[in-house]
Amino acid sequence: MGHPAGKHTRATYADYLAVPGPQRAEIVDGELYVFPRPAPPHAFTAGQILFEIEGPFGHRRRGGPGGWWILPEPEIQLVNEEPVSPDLAGWRRERMPELPTTAHFALAPDWVCEVLSKSTAKYDRETKMPLYAEHRIQHAWLVDPIVKTLEVYALEGKIWGEPELHAGNARVRVAPFAEIEIDLGGLWAR
Repeated sequence: MGHPAGKHTRATYADYLAVPGPQRAEIVDGELYVFPRPAPPHAFTAGQILFEIEGPFGHRRRGGPGGWWILPEPEIQLVNEEPVSPDLAGWRRERMPELPTTAHFALAPDWVCEVLSKSTAKYDRETKMPLYAEHRIQHAWLVDPIVKTLEVYALEGKIWGEPELHAGNARVRVAPFAEIEIDLGGLWAR
């Protein structure tokens, strides 16, 4: 798991910017977390999900309803100068008609997707999912490319409802992109 950087004072945006590449960093509740870059199965799965969803739902509407901005690893500041970067995030165009010109997003997305790995699974579940619920992100997916599972969460009030669990090579229609069928088998590196 990524780890707090060991500071006893609140991490600053300058601390975040000082993390050497190619590591990834995020700040949650004043703690700086640092992670290695994703392993190939993680990166492959994130790319496949982006490919599946962005085509029909993105700005070009290839074979689908459109209406979304879908982006990989956007910097989102749900709390000022506390950046987090989900593996994928999506905003409905009705809430965000144009992309911001800033380097980060201040508007919470409508959907996030975290691809789990050994170094991030606990952090994604125990730190980021509560943060996403607190900021009323309506939909979240947790995808495990090793176990080959997709967990689909919807916000119910201020907490996540019971997840839908899909596994293996199932073909699924899941919120918020239920208008298309996703072949889970295509998400896993073989």
